[in-house]
Amino acid sequence: MAKVTVIGSNMIDLTTYVNRIPVEGETIEAPEFEMGFGGKGANQAIAAARLGSEVNFITTVGNDSFGNEQIDNYKKNGIRTDGISIGHQSSGVAPIFVDPTSDNRILIIKGANKELTPEVLDDKQYLIKDAGLLVLQQEIALETNYHAIDLAQQYGVPVLLNPAPANDHLNIDYVSKVAFFTPNETELATLTGMPTSNVEEIKSAAHYLIDRGVGNLIITLGSKGALWVTKDHDEIVPGMKVKAIDTTGAGDSFIGSFAHYYAAGEEIPLALRHANQYAAMTVTKKGTQKSYPNAEKLNTMLSDYAEKI
Repeated sequence: MAKVTVIGSNMIDLTTYVNRIPVEGETIEAPEFEMGFGGKGANQAIAAARLGSEVNFITTVGNDSFGNEQIDNYKKNGIRTDGISIGHQSSGVAPIFVDPTSDNRILIIKGANKELTPEVLDDKQYLIKDAGLLVLQQEIALETNYHAIDLAQQYGVPVLLNPAPANDHLNIDYVSKVAFFTPNETELATLTGMPTSNVEEIKSAAHYLIDRGVGNLIITLGSKGALWVTKDHDEIVPGMKVKAIDTTGAGDSFIGSFAHYYAAGEEIPLALRHANQYAAMTVTKKGTQKSYPNAEKLNTMLSDYAEKI
């Protein structure tokens, strides 16, 4: 069984589906609202767990009813919860606004996620040292991620760092220590200061990081798929063309599913192809974690999709 440890954030998603975004000072009616579980770390952990990985999740939930609901959610999804701490602050929340084209705008209030400090990891090292892959994002303190990378190196555990949301203070020296660095085009531009408006510019920016020591750079390209870049190899792994309903959490579903497939022993190109398929299926449903299928449901969705084309 694939063993994945995720260190990262948890959130309660507050999703409003809008006909349009109001302008300054304007109040308009929205047709629909949903509340669900989210947070980049939690989303990625849920995706890997639903596909069958043994998942450890290190996070800090709020000292409130939302925090209790989060823990129950992880247990129901088979995620090991002894890495989860209860903080002193309220739970993190993410107000999300989704327009009719499925594009989204997201605000983040970190709450108890701020309490996931480097010191917390020192008591959770046993959840890191036996992992097949350690997965990180950037909704927690950069210093916590840096400490996680150092611990992973100590135990010989490969690290996947997903630099979302983008942070131009990210230390390139730590980026060079990870096995997989997985920005989108915008995040790649933020980190390198280079343009990323087309594939050739993306490749140039990617090789800037490769030259700094990154082993595998995976740039997510939305519906176009993913660009995998190493020192000697560039390859676009195409995405699937589907009718998107809600793209919220699609990037996290890609990362979580890739972590599962890679930790299960798949070669990188195949793991990327499978991750593209998983992410494509999630955008055909509303919501974040609620749109993430398990392995059986995924096979059914892919079969149904194949019949339609």
